[in-house]
Amino acid sequence: MKETELWQRMREHLGDGYYRVWAGEHHLTSLGGRTVNQAVDDGLPAKTIWRAVWAALELPDRER
Repeated sequence: MKETELWQRMREHLGDGYYRVWAGEHHLTSLGGRTVNQAVDDGLPAKTIWRAVWAALELPDRER
């Protein structure tokens, strides 16, 4: 997964006005307490970040 796809999926599930806010404020335990923005900045793979987001948002399996 590319970083652009990560942001696209987050936009689809959280909406244009909220996905960037959520990415900067929601700390994910599965990312070591990082936000999505911090995880991206730290170089974590987009697929790893998406799986953490997917779990946090309790999305259906088909979205994984």
